[in-house]
Amino acid sequence: MHRVRASLGFPKPTAYNFMSCRFSHCETAGPVASLLKSRSVVRFRGPDTVKFLQGLLTNDVRRFGEPMGERTSTLPTPNLPAVSVPPMYAALLTPHGRFLYDLFLYRPPRPEAKLDRTGSGPGPDPDESLELFADVDATVLDELLETFKKYRVRSKVEIENVAKDFSCWQLYGRNLSEKSLSAEEPEAASVGWGAGVDRTAMSASHGVDLGWQWFKDPRLDSLGFRGIFPSDITPPLVEADKETDEQNYLLWRLQKGVAEGSTEIPKGEAIPLEYNLAGLNAISFDKGCYVGQELVARTHHRGVIRKRLLPLRFLNDRGEEMEQNVSPGSEVMDTASQKKVGAVTTALGCRGLGLLRLGDAFKGSGTLSIQGQENVKVEAIRPDWWPAEWFLEHQRQHTAVA
Repeated sequence: MHRVRASLGFPKPTAYNFMSCRFSHCETAGPVASLLKSRSVVRFRGPDTVKFLQGLLTNDVRRFGEPMGERTSTLPTPNLPAVSVPPMYAALLTPHGRFLYDLFLYRPPRPEAKLDRTGSGPGPDPDESLELFADVDATVLDELLETFKKYRVRSKVEIENVAKDFSCWQLYGRNLSEKSLSAEEPEAASVGWGAGVDRTAMSASHGVDLGWQWFKDPRLDSLGFRGIFPSDITPPLVEADKETDEQNYLLWRLQKGVAEGSTEIPKGEAIPLEYNLAGLNAISFDKGCYVGQELVARTHHRGVIRKRLLPLRFLNDRGEEMEQNVSPGSEVMDTASQKKVGAVTTALGCRGLGLLRLGDAFKGSGTLSIQGQENVKVEAIRPDWWPAEWFLEHQRQHTAVA
C-alpha cells in the first residue's frame, strides 16, 4: 500500500535507547514513533453507540454524535476531511467509583467525507450507523469486552474486537508540535484536491487513505500524537530509523507523570482523581450520570486530594540517577520520620511513578527512600503541567485568604 512520508528536517538518529539515557538526553531525543503492542482496538457500532457509552464512561461522549458544522470539508479526498473530530480520553469505573479501564475513543471520518476504496467517489452509505473505535489495554481485552457486553442489555450497539485489523501508535519526542506534524512537502500539495481548495492536501503528510490520521494526544500536548492505523501499513512520518521500542514511550510517560492502562492504574483499586485523570481530560464534571460518578463528584467537590500520582527518580547516595531494581508495590519511606509516604506503582530503570502523599513528597529534605533498599533514594518531581491548585501550599494559602 502506498504510504505518504514526510521529510521534516529532523536529524537522523544513530540509535534510540532512551532507557540507558539520563533525563536530559531523553528530553532531546526524537521525534520517534512506537507501535503500542500493549494496546488493542475495539469497535462500537450501531444507532445507540453514543447513548450507550455516555451512560458508562467518565467523559462526555455526546461530542461524537454532533454534526461537524460548516467548517467540515464537503469535498471527498483520498485522505481526510479538512476538519476531523479529535479523539477523547475516558475511563470506565466500578459502581463504587474505582478505575477499571481507560479508553482513547476515535470517530473515523464519515463515508461521504472521503473517497471509497476504488477512488471513484464518496463512500457508499452516508446514513450508516455511527461507529467509534477505542484504543484499550490489550492485557485486559477479553474482560473489557465482557464487561461492556454485560452493560449492553437491549442497547442497539455491536461491540467487536478488531485488534487484528488495526494497531495503535504514538509519535513523540523533542520538538514535536502540531506545526511540524502538518508541515507540507511539495508533493503533498498535489494530493487530493490541493491546499488551495481546502486544507485536506496538507493533511497528506500525517494521514493515510481511508481517513486514518495522527491526532494530538487528548491528555497532554507534551505526550505527542496518537493514532489508530490499519495493521498492514506503517503510519506516515514513521521512518525505519525513527521507530523505537514501546518501552521508550513508557519512559517518556514516566517523565511526564502519566500512567496508562489497567496495570499502571490498578484495576478495581485506583481512585481516578488521585491518578490525575481530571487533569488528563478524562473526566467531565457536568455530563450527568455515569457508572461510578458519585465518588468522583464527591471527591472533586471536597477539593483537597492529599495523595497523587507523581513521577519519580531513583538515585544513589551521591544524588546521581541509577538504574535500580525497584518493583511496583515497593513502599516509599521518609527515613527521617520512618513514616510511609506512599508506594511505587510503575518502574523502569531510573524512572518510575508513585502514589505519594503530597505533604511529604515535596518537603525537599532528600530523605525519601525505598523500604528495604535504603541505598535507593527517591526524588519526587513536580510535573510542569499540574495546575497550581493541586499543590497543598496553594490550597493552604487559599484557605488562609478565605
